[in-house]
Amino acid sequence: MKQADIALLYEYNYWANRRILTAASRINLGQFVAPTAFPWGNLRGTLVHILDAELGWRELLDHGLEVPDLAQADFPSLAVLEARWREEEVAMQKYLDGLTDEKLNSIIRYTNPQGIKRERVLWHGLFHVVNHGTQHRSEAAAMLTGFGQSPGDVDFTIFLREHLQQKA
Repeated sequence: MKQADIALLYEYNYWANRRILTAASRINLGQFVAPTAFPWGNLRGTLVHILDAELGWRELLDHGLEVPDLAQADFPSLAVLEARWREEEVAMQKYLDGLTDEKLNSIIRYTNPQGIKRERVLWHGLFHVVNHGTQHRSEAAAMLTGFGQSPGDVDFTIFLREHLQQKA
């Protein structure tokens, strides 16, 4: 994997996140925290989980640190969640900007919270974050669509089309 490739995937990741957050800005607080059948309980829980994975993997890959899970209660509104997400996006971008192709293809070793030793190619961890976000954004999109606020298409190919048009 090359640094330019992972940078493009993260541009997509944050583009897709923004589409979800924009749609979420059109619902009320009751809908934001309304119970659903999805694994993280509600839209807020799903979005916090996506952010938590981005933060957790960045800390692990950059500093070798396991960080405590984010709590839904720490995000009483979408505005608070969006502000924290913007901070994380800046931190992730700084981390990604410092990576080289060689570093992306290196092996990282860590111990998970259950004490199990693991190793991964670094870019695999970074790709997991984007892929994980795709799964949970689809759940968030389904919830938002149920509230009458579809985020529209969040496919990578749609991002590429828009991205390439902007560069033309």
